[in-house]
Amino acid sequence: MNWPARPGEWLTQPSLITSWVAELDGRTVGHIGLSRSDAGDAAPGLWSARTGASVDATAVISRLFVAPSARGHGIGSLLMAQAVGESRARGLHPVLDVVATDTAAAALYERLGWQLLATVEQQWSPDQRVAVRCYAAPRRQVY
Repeated sequence: MNWPARPGEWLTQPSLITSWVAELDGRTVGHIGLSRSDAGDAAPGLWSARTGASVDATAVISRLFVAPSARGHGIGSLLMAQAVGESRARGLHPVLDVVATDTAAAALYERLGWQLLATVEQQWSPDQRVAVRCYAAPRRQVY
């Protein structure tokens, strides 16, 4: 939806825990990140309010990309499984948000059993408000 002015900084934000890429036939075709909650993240606060657990007990799945030419190979699910596994290994509960208009991504998360917490508006810039769907992973997840 919006490409950042400084993609390198966006991809290596201070809250980043770790990230992965996916390859297909020797080409990089996907990426996912796992981060600590930032002030602008809505999903951790919604999950915290619903469960009574601390926002610090969450990890945010961020920046899931799969190249259009590589879709249909299960790469999104594999990247999600990697990030969720790492989150759980760290004792954190995975959450995420996605632009509400990205129906393909929302369908993936819902197929994987993620629970919709709410749809909220975020201020992305002084002149841009965006609706995002906030999700939490189920307590136990099978990919």
